[in-house]
Amino acid sequence: MLLQPTIEKLLAMRLVGMAEALATQEQDPGAQELRFQERFALLVDQQFHWRQNQALVRRLQRAKLRGACVEDIDWRAARGLDKNLVRSLIQESAWVAKHEHLFVLGPTGVGKSFIASALAQKACRDGYSAYYTRAAALFRDLALARADGSLRNLLVRLSRIDVLVVDDWAMAPLSETERRDFWEICEDRYQTRSLILTSQLPVAKWHEQIGDPTVADGILDRLVHNAHRLELRGESMRKARAKTETKAEG
Repeated sequence: MLLQPTIEKLLAMRLVGMAEALATQEQDPGAQELRFQERFALLVDQQFHWRQNQALVRRLQRAKLRGACVEDIDWRAARGLDKNLVRSLIQESAWVAKHEHLFVLGPTGVGKSFIASALAQKACRDGYSAYYTRAAALFRDLALARADGSLRNLLVRLSRIDVLVVDDWAMAPLSETERRDFWEICEDRYQTRSLILTSQLPVAKWHEQIGDPTVADGILDRLVHNAHRLELRGESMRKARAKTETKAEG
């Protein structure tokens, strides 16, 4: 068998996983004892997993997450993290399949962004698309898109993302344009996609930050009744780490 020409043809057809598996089989004496069907099945399995891994890499690149993963969540920190809820959310990201939302609430420095990114990263690993943005950046992008005439295209792209993470939500009162745009996002995602919102403000304060009572009612009606809440508390983890490092140096 002319192995190298076969591998080159597989690579030309972008069957990289199969090409790598074939080269590996040729170096494995045990593989020579397998039947053709068994060896071929192993080649197909390798190609399938290679494609799955490549798709995951692309999803993570597009998501622009903060390098967080659920395995690195700090369960020891005293911040009121509901372990049972987090673990239920981790299970195959079923909340995304159900088009449910997630609010991660608490003061600055308690790890809201990390937890939100970690759960979005887990959703990517489970086959869903995600995208991380800060609220200020989101509204800036929407304003630029409106200015150059691409707003509808941007809203359509956002509506196709399975998990949209909006960090630092409701930090400042929304302008008329911002609340209308966010209402559009919520409307497009209602019962079809999931949102993760992190905020220093409790949900009860969001209505006031949105501003217009009618628009605020519309936004919150599409979010609150289908959402899980992770409410964190305690001292900033960054400050706590700084204190620990100072004591260690002393």
